[in-house]
Amino acid sequence: MGVLDFIQDEILGMKWLGRLIGSLLNACGLDTGKRLGAGVQFFIYDVIKIMVLLGVMIFIISYVQSYFPPERTKKILGRFHGIGANCIAALLGTVTPFCSCSSIPLFMGFTSAGLPLGVTFSFLISSPMVDLGSLVLLMSIFGWKVAVAYVIVGLVIAVAGGTLIEKMHLEDQVEEFIRNGKSIDTPPNELTRRDRLIYSWEQVTGTVKKVLPYVLVGVGIGAVIHNWIPKEWIVKVLGSGNPFGVIIATICGIPMYSDIFGCISIAEALLAKGAKLGVVLAFMMGVITLSLPSMIMLKKAVKAKLLGIFIAICTAGIIIVGYFFNAIEKYII
Repeated sequence: MGVLDFIQDEILGMKWLGRLIGSLLNACGLDTGKRLGAGVQFFIYDVIKIMVLLGVMIFIISYVQSYFPPERTKKILGRFHGIGANCIAALLGTVTPFCSCSSIPLFMGFTSAGLPLGVTFSFLISSPMVDLGSLVLLMSIFGWKVAVAYVIVGLVIAVAGGTLIEKMHLEDQVEEFIRNGKSIDTPPNELTRRDRLIYSWEQVTGTVKKVLPYVLVGVGIGAVIHNWIPKEWIVKVLGSGNPFGVIIATICGIPMYSDIFGCISIAEALLAKGAKLGVVLAFMMGVITLSLPSMIMLKKAVKAKLLGIFIAICTAGIIIVGYFFNAIEKYII
């Protein structure tokens, strides 16, 4: 086993944990070679793995994020113009919270502060779709090639989407209370190292409490797909034989509300059952970028026309990316 394989399988993927849980369950009389035992093993293993990776990554990302409060982020974005500003906004989105609902208040604040609309939308698209946590988690499941490719195309969607919205001059489609809002330009508090560590730990505990129910539901659904749904069904609907699999997966993902940690087990189970890689990633992107609750929240800040254009751009981008990954799957897995 090479070094990269060891990191992916034993450190990030924590395969040793799966073997340990399987041995313990067998010792307790539960046969992991059968559906029930395999389902229990899948559930326990994935919940522990995801929550460990979640805790570690949130702590690291929150520590980095403590150096980028909203006012400082606004100042950084204000130094750039054109597509360069969209690129910086998309990159800054990678160190912000994990779900779209967490990003919308920041989007509203940046818009009130007078940042270009396209720049704020690049941030809004990137923040839930592409973060450092998704990179690590995708590496643990699909390998580094898929993880890196996912992050790159996610950033491309964020930059392209924000740039397109900027070119359409839709500033009048932002609600008046956002456009006329005032941003207080106060210097960021200089936190000590201890303050940053406390802040990071609070982010870990707060986020874990918030996402744990979604992780449990997601892993439960993944366990059912993995052990009880016939492979033939998945292949028929989401496999290479169905040219509309990417579109179906994207549409199915939109009504859900979760972040990448909540839907990763479903994606893992679908891929193991024969779903195409592009279909699986399209489903994940639909869930974390266009969830119904976050769109309802965004509707409070923008008018129907802009909301519709945002959804259309993201949906088209996700579908294109899905078919792209279907085409290159054999080269990166």
